[in-house]
Amino acid sequence: MPAISFFTESVSYNLPQKLKVKKWIKATIEKEGFKLQELNFIFCSDEYLLGINQQYLNHDTYTDIITFDNSEEEKRIVSDIFISIERVKENAKTFKTLEFDEVCRIMIHGTLHLLGYKDKGKAAKTLMTEKEDEYLGYRAEVGLI
Repeated sequence: MPAISFFTESVSYNLPQKLKVKKWIKATIEKEGFKLQELNFIFCSDEYLLGINQQYLNHDTYTDIITFDNSEEEKRIVSDIFISIERVKENAKTFKTLEFDEVCRIMIHGTLHLLGYKDKGKAAKTLMTEKEDEYLGYRAEVGLI
């Protein structure tokens, strides 16, 4: 049975409207022609995510998200997505948006990576941003905004 789950590591965070968020993420995956098997969102601290970045990617930098694609079959989603809640809050201030909107943007960004979208290079980054905006717009379909 397909599952989207939410966890926390080293932070206290309660994602609002979890059922609607799950419906929105699942709809995004299906609109792109993929099947959801298991998707875990782990909300964590900057330091926790930095440790993951150092250990698994050999990057010594803070980031807002790291996506691990654990899929063994093409077009089937099995993944762990780690999101720094501290970065989300900072991004929301920087971009003058609501924290919930920013966490949705980061969540869909990680999901889009699993669907094959990249963000390295100008053209790829432009397409990624367009897809983020498109799917953020679909939140209304599930009553999320």
